[in-house]
Amino acid sequence: MKFGFVGLGQMGKPMAINLGKTFDVIAYDQRPDALSDDAKTKQVGSLSDLAECTHVFLSLPSSKVLEIVLFDKENGLAGILKPGTVIVDTSTVEYNATVDIGNRLDDMGLRFLDAPVSGMQKRAEDGTLTMMIGGEKSLARELDPAMSAMANKILYMGPRGAGQLTKLINQLLFDVNMAALAEILPVSVKLGLDPEQMADVINSGTGRSYASEFFLPNILEGIFDQGYPMRHAYKDLISGAELGARHAIPLSVLGAATATYQRALLEGLGDQDKGAMVKVFENLLGVAFRKSGEGAKK
Repeated sequence: MKFGFVGLGQMGKPMAINLGKTFDVIAYDQRPDALSDDAKTKQVGSLSDLAECTHVFLSLPSSKVLEIVLFDKENGLAGILKPGTVIVDTSTVEYNATVDIGNRLDDMGLRFLDAPVSGMQKRAEDGTLTMMIGGEKSLARELDPAMSAMANKILYMGPRGAGQLTKLINQLLFDVNMAALAEILPVSVKLGLDPEQMADVINSGTGRSYASEFFLPNILEGIFDQGYPMRHAYKDLISGAELGARHAIPLSVLGAATATYQRALLEGLGDQDKGAMVKVFENLLGVAFRKSGEGAKK
């Protein structure tokens, strides 16, 4: 097996590096210096350099970028790879787009799995991601050793698109949870409670969640650049709304969370992580959920 990897961003870079510790890997990114010199994974200068790869992993920011990387008329990866090459998309992409892309790759003689990941950058660096796979089960099993280099929990979810649907459901719960924290945390300060003590209670009590454990320490410190930027993550909420509309499913709690998210974007917080949603309600109530001395009314 000779592996290629396209997309060396916040998640893709550590995934490509971990894959290269066990397998022969060459990687491509628009930024020529995306990889460090000591990485066993070697960066190449163009997509055409991946032509001899038998398997190619993708980690890209959107379905639009994925479309260009795969199907650009002059430089698209799908037109470069040999028939039978396996493409594994670890990006977070809309379900319908994933199914369409897989069908188009079938027509071009290429094999495809959707395998989005969950766990954020730290777990990507540690190789402890959760990977959710949709597509041909036997093909997924063949790639288990390679996937195990990047993820310690690998779940086969069903036919093509099932991986993306699973990721979407998980992300929507995460988004709802963070929107709830953003709304309620400033209320505690407004009513005179201490932010540090509240964070301690939440993260040791029944209000605890991955969102609270990850974001509360950063919010207390006023740090809002440790997660995926909200303007990029907003695609999950768009997909959730589409899912509800397409299947006539009322998603009232998700709708309320989406409104908080939208207000944060309108207030110019899109380049900050989801924890910055707390600023919407901090501004509304005139308080700040910060360490002692910084949580008083503004």
